[in-house]
Amino acid sequence: MQTATQTKRPLRVVMTKVGLDGHDRGVKVIAQAFRDAGMEVIYAGLRRTPDEIADIVLQEDADILGLSILSGAVVPLTRRVSEALEKRELDDVLLIVGGIVTPDARQELSDMGVNGVFGPGASLAEIIAFARSNAPERSYT
Repeated sequence: MQTATQTKRPLRVVMTKVGLDGHDRGVKVIAQAFRDAGMEVIYAGLRRTPDEIADIVLQEDADILGLSILSGAVVPLTRRVSEALEKRELDDVLLIVGGIVTPDARQELSDMGVNGVFGPGASLAEIIAFARSNAPERSYT
């Protein structure tokens, strides 16, 4: 329950590409969909390292981190980002992964705790609904 001195800010989302993958059309489409849904979006760009990403999430006080990975390295790259988040005690940030994800990779990501995995054909409404339903609730004074 919110008091008069507490307000709820829009969800804050960091969107980025990890590793050497330079295909950014999809991540930009999702970023714009999140903006259109009223979320604050920080697009961190291409070719970020896991540590850079975790630092940006921390500095921006993000609720959600969206990774776009189109290479076959979705599991190891996501694992490295997840470890970088854990190292900074950012265990309350919702991690969403989008891109080319095989059924085996999807299972590995799920075993890692990443349940927001979206491949080609996922609807923008589905991704937005997942983000809203699973992001941590925070109030700010």
